[in-house]
Amino acid sequence: MPVLTDPWTLGGRTLQNRLVLAPLAGIGNWFVRLQAKRFGAGLVTSEMVSSFGLAHGNERTVKEFLRIHPDEHPVSIQLFGHDAAVMREAAALTAAAGADLIDLNMGCPVRKVSKTGAGAALLDDPAKAVAIAKAAGEGSNLPVTVKLRPGNKPGDSSGVELAHRLVEDAGVAGITFHPRHASQQHAGTPDYALARELTEALPVPVILSGGLSDEARTLAAFDQSQATAVMLARGSLGNPWRFARLLGRYHGEPSAGEVATELETIIEAAEDHLGRDRAGRYLRKFYPWYADTLGLTRREREALVTAPTTAHARAALAALSGREIAVAA
Repeated sequence: MPVLTDPWTLGGRTLQNRLVLAPLAGIGNWFVRLQAKRFGAGLVTSEMVSSFGLAHGNERTVKEFLRIHPDEHPVSIQLFGHDAAVMREAAALTAAAGADLIDLNMGCPVRKVSKTGAGAALLDDPAKAVAIAKAAGEGSNLPVTVKLRPGNKPGDSSGVELAHRLVEDAGVAGITFHPRHASQQHAGTPDYALARELTEALPVPVILSGGLSDEARTLAAFDQSQATAVMLARGSLGNPWRFARLLGRYHGEPSAGEVATELETIIEAAEDHLGRDRAGRYLRKFYPWYADTLGLTRREREALVTAPTTAHARAALAALSGREIAVAA
């Protein structure tokens, strides 16, 4: 039986292990992906990128969402959209930016995405979904994977049926499967038995997503589903050591100093990517994850998670190791 440390092939690309970083909306930029690579992920995926934003030349979308670090390869850029012609153009731009693969989101349950006809709405429009997947491959000349759910509501198997059509009619290289229905979002127990049925039925790799919040659950789900690989999402936020532990490269919990050093690396990268002022605002959603990993007291946690600037966050980190630094006004 395969183990997570085994190499595998996706769309002709050899990947060194079976751990994949999920496309984390609003989070998975180049430095988060690079962090996952440093801790051992064999493949990393970008946050969800609008095909319309790329095709229409939105400066922020192109500059920020298609920024790829040379050390994060192989990297997959996830696109979403509801128009095949636009997707073809966006996929070409993605390939030109240096992506190794393209992933298409056809399972996002968020209303602002699905109401446009993208994301989970495509589960109910297989002809359009197939056309979009074909266009992405034609525009990029890259392997294309698709992230799906079983359907929009419990009892609905439209996503399973769509997976077969995407492989047979669009030639996609792999399927990422989150075995909860879109209406469940992230609630309820994922149906790993259904994931196993899909894995056994499809001639392409199936990457498992959903419910993989710790090492024990990840290993159990990998075994139960017999998926080709597993995709870590929220369970890795603030705790990239999870990748290393699953690969046998790290044991136990990181020290406070290790976590503080890692968060400092993230702060520096965010300042590089967004500028100091925007980074201070952007990182407010990151601090609680690292506070959880640090196991902070209420007072220590408050100082970090409410930090109004990156300078204040650094001061909170310094205080944890008994150092004192001046906080910029």
